[in-house]
Amino acid sequence: MTAASPRSRESTLANLLDVFDVEQLGPYAYRGNSDAGDRDLIDASQALAQAIVAATKSASLDSNSGKVVRRASGVFCRPIRAEALIDFNVDLIHAGRAFTTVVVTVAQGDRTNGVITVMLDTPVADVVRHPVQPTASSPASAIPYDMPLPGRELRLVDVVDPNDPDEVGPPRLEAWLHYDPVPVRDDLQRALLAHFTGHLSISTTMRGHAGIGTAMSHKTVSTAVMAIDISFHDPIAWEGWVLYDHESTAVGAGMSYVRGQIRDESGRLIASFAQDGLIKAFDDSPAASGLAERARL
Repeated sequence: MTAASPRSRESTLANLLDVFDVEQLGPYAYRGNSDAGDRDLIDASQALAQAIVAATKSASLDSNSGKVVRRASGVFCRPIRAEALIDFNVDLIHAGRAFTTVVVTVAQGDRTNGVITVMLDTPVADVVRHPVQPTASSPASAIPYDMPLPGRELRLVDVVDPNDPDEVGPPRLEAWLHYDPVPVRDDLQRALLAHFTGHLSISTTMRGHAGIGTAMSHKTVSTAVMAIDISFHDPIAWEGWVLYDHESTAVGAGMSYVRGQIRDESGRLIASFAQDGLIKAFDDSPAASGLAERARL
């Protein structure tokens, strides 16, 4: 990670990868910047990506090196401010020959923002493997969607605007992504895949209900990512496009649940993920309404 204040960097894919590559302060202590554009809060999935890199760096300190992140599960209890540096403190729970488990605490100042449990393992040869299932859609037939980040191209299947309250259909959303460059390092590849899991899940849930969409977030409805789980299915390396297939299976009592899969163009399953998201009526109290819109959850 290059030294820079959170507000001094342009939002590009190359700079985002640099944000993921947290700076090591000590054997199990790391610090990171943010890439939130002009927003005051960062996506929880950015912190998840940074924690994956921090966990990999800490695991490499063990004599049994060469382990990769197999699973990461995070709960985010406080919003993460873009203007402040982020600390990632790694607790080594277990380091065996095959598996390592760490807990990464995400903090700003003396306040904990989230806790992420990461499991790493040593890659081994297959005993069995499911056959590849070709995808039903393709990036060629998908609709380009502008989610500005130089170096990333996004196309949606049969959806023009995932934020539109009038965009109603099954609570499923397929998104094809193309990254240039794709990082060479394994931990940054996993971080990059994890990062986008936080972007469209709540939109997927809202798509199943007329008159509500993420364009209303922070205005008439409160939304936030509260928890993300991701499991990686080696090998994760890919070329070309990757497909994020989101499906919302439950919503109610102020929370939504979305599960998803990430596949390459051949249909090979790279990773699976799940997200718990907040969807509540907007708090219009004087304290809440006085908060700048871009700083609200």
